[in-house]
Amino acid sequence: MKTEKPIAIVTGGGKGIGAACCRVLAKEGFCVGIHFRSSIDQAKALLAEIGDGFLLQADLADVDQVENMVAEIKQTAGSVDVLVNNAGVTYNADINSMKIEQFDEQRSIVRGTWYLTKRIVRLFMLRKNQGRIINISSVVAHMGNPGQIPYTMEKAALDAFTKSLARELAGRNILVNSVAPGFIDTDMTTNLPQEIQAGILAGIPLGRMGKAEEVADVVAFLATRGSYINGSVIHVNGGLYGG
Repeated sequence: MKTEKPIAIVTGGGKGIGAACCRVLAKEGFCVGIHFRSSIDQAKALLAEIGDGFLLQADLADVDQVENMVAEIKQTAGSVDVLVNNAGVTYNADINSMKIEQFDEQRSIVRGTWYLTKRIVRLFMLRKNQGRIINISSVVAHMGNPGQIPYTMEKAALDAFTKSLARELAGRNILVNSVAPGFIDTDMTTNLPQEIQAGILAGIPLGRMGKAEEVADVVAFLATRGSYINGSVIHVNGGLYGG
């Protein structure tokens, strides 16, 4: 399936913010590679909805699966124009309750994101020597959140990755930025106890959770316009954190 359309790859694209990114990028004229690890039913339904795209299944913690995913991208699309690193995992537990296996799984997402990006950068260079990388981090990377230490560490690492990689690749016309959502109305937040949700809402000046589409709109801007934005962290949080 080779196409004249630009190619966007969205990791963790089957649901939530990732799915919203897939939808808006498809509307912007991209052929979208929807990556997922286990949410196959959601990914298939999303592909049927957006029409022009393809599915990519891989556990980013497994280097061999990442290699297979990149090979599939090369065979299916030939090259890549935009990479949205959205995949993530979180465990809610304080430092004394967190298991080392949970911490290691969280850390493996950082390694997998680094490795996939490394391989995709070569595809950027293969055809046009240009591209856009957009990392989805989080407001908690900047303000902290009790019970989510490994998650906040992962997201802070993504923002540091953004700043360093932007400097490495700027001479190749590859722009790298982060989008840091606040508390967004997704499965991750709706499953929180009501008292925790109420506490979160009390701290948001706009008085509501954000929508996944509001994050995706910023991703689309960086993917298609935003030509003088590089190495930045753009906060989408309703005023919760000033950045």
